[in-house]
Amino acid sequence: MNIGLVAHDAKKKLMQNFCVAYRGILCKHELYATGTTGRLIEEMTNLSIHKYLAGHLGGLQQMGAQIENNEMDMVIYLRDPLTPKAHEPDVNNVIRLCDVHNIPFATNLASAELMIKALDRGDLDWRELYKR
Repeated sequence: MNIGLVAHDAKKKLMQNFCVAYRGILCKHELYATGTTGRLIEEMTNLSIHKYLAGHLGGLQQMGAQIENNEMDMVIYLRDPLTPKAHEPDVNNVIRLCDVHNIPFATNLASAELMIKALDRGDLDWRELYKR
């Protein structure tokens, strides 16, 4: 499955720790991330990550295009809801596209852990049928 990983600056360390904790599950899938987040995850975990541009430089739009083409199976976007971002419209577009295309989307550690455990159990295997 294709998994998108994005983290605002204040959540990048949390994303790294999440990927360390669930490396055994993540290594079985194709991982995509915005530039800096992807680099930081790779450095800490040695996982192979397809890196987009930095989120604010078009990486979120690149991920959006993949979502729109039904090439993404789940997205984990650890957001900092307390700090407004200039590229908030791009963030909202990713959320909207996930809703339109029925792609599971997590915005915090609790929902990310639920989704990654569901992925490991096979609960998201329906995505393979949905892509046909």
